[in-house]
Amino acid sequence: MATIDQITALLGEVLQLGGRAKTLGPSTALLGSLPEFDSMAVATVIAGIEERFDIYIEDDELSAEIFSSVGTLTEFVDAKLAE
Repeated sequence: MATIDQITALLGEVLQLGGRAKTLGPSTALLGSLPEFDSMAVATVIAGIEERFDIYIEDDELSAEIFSSVGTLTEFVDAKLAE
């Protein structure tokens, strides 16, 4: 399964988007655009990414830009996987 598919599935689960999760794409804005994507959701998404992809994310690696869209979040995860 492609990284973006796993990210959109995770976002759908964490944000409880139901069928709306299928509308998420690389250009879908996250932080500040989806009302469900609040600070608690960010923390849960980070934990979910770490678990699902078996990676560890340092606090200093995180920025608001990473969470600006589904695409930027996917790029971040792909970069972590390539390390």
